[in-house]
Amino acid sequence: MTTPPPPDQPVALVIGASRGIGRQIAIDLAKNGYTVIVAAKSTSPGTTTTTTTTTPNPNSQSSTIHTVAAEITSQGGTAYPLRVDVRSPTQINALITSTLQLTNNRLDVVIYNSGAIWWSSVRNTPLKRFQLMQQVNPEGLYATVMAVLPVFERLGNRGRVVVVSPPVYSRFWRGKVGYAMGKVAMSVLTKGLAMDFVREGKKDMAVTSLWPATAIESAATEMNTGGASKEDLRKPTIFSDAVLGILNTPAHIVNGILALDEDFLRQYCGVQDFSKYSVVPGATPRRIMPKEFPVLEVAEQDDEGVRMDSSKGRAKL
Repeated sequence: MTTPPPPDQPVALVIGASRGIGRQIAIDLAKNGYTVIVAAKSTSPGTTTTTTTTTPNPNSQSSTIHTVAAEITSQGGTAYPLRVDVRSPTQINALITSTLQLTNNRLDVVIYNSGAIWWSSVRNTPLKRFQLMQQVNPEGLYATVMAVLPVFERLGNRGRVVVVSPPVYSRFWRGKVGYAMGKVAMSVLTKGLAMDFVREGKKDMAVTSLWPATAIESAATEMNTGGASKEDLRKPTIFSDAVLGILNTPAHIVNGILALDEDFLRQYCGVQDFSKYSVVPGATPRRIMPKEFPVLEVAEQDDEGVRMDSSKGRAKL
């Protein structure tokens, strides 16, 4: 029988935590006192235990939910590996149920890091690849939010969601339209859900999007042989530090923002020296994101007239 964590210990569910950025987020949350549910589709072949003798390459397929959970527990943290395929709403609902069973009915934070990637022109993006990206990226996130919101509400209208998705700007969809469509949709969900929280008076609930300002050493960058050199890469700890910064910032400040890791750490956490994050000591990784982004809000935002609500007075699907 699994012993539940102490009742005063916050619980974070990290979806997409088997390697790369997700793994680092899970490890650093555990180091900062969180019980971590390590969730992803990747599992250790032929095993369901959290014991291992070696730590695999964190960006390889040998790194799974079980090896990450074992890494956390070997350092004195508390972690539970749970498999989920985010293309299945049934599995997502089961993941939330299992999380609550393991943690004595507690859940404080959800990090959605699952992602499917295909960067190419529209002509060279097959429909099946496009559909996979939409299933894993915006649809998986939406299903996760739908499963989590009732839990946050039941536990006192408290909770945080952090989404790995970008600011919205024109250059982002150049050369990767199918991928960008899903990722921008995730950022739209962040903006819209944040408005729901404000409208409904949920002051202790927040949703925030976070994206890297420079390329980060991860499974994605290792697979992209034509991508950044080692000198242009930062360690994934910059991203996990930004996640922790978001969680330690009052909800009303971070609710609905589309942040970059470097910019958030500089503006809200007082970080000025980023040299420790460089993969190659002494290197200055090239920033791949613009310094400024368009403002999405409009002056008439709070004067939109009569608001229609399709959930009222209509039969359910």
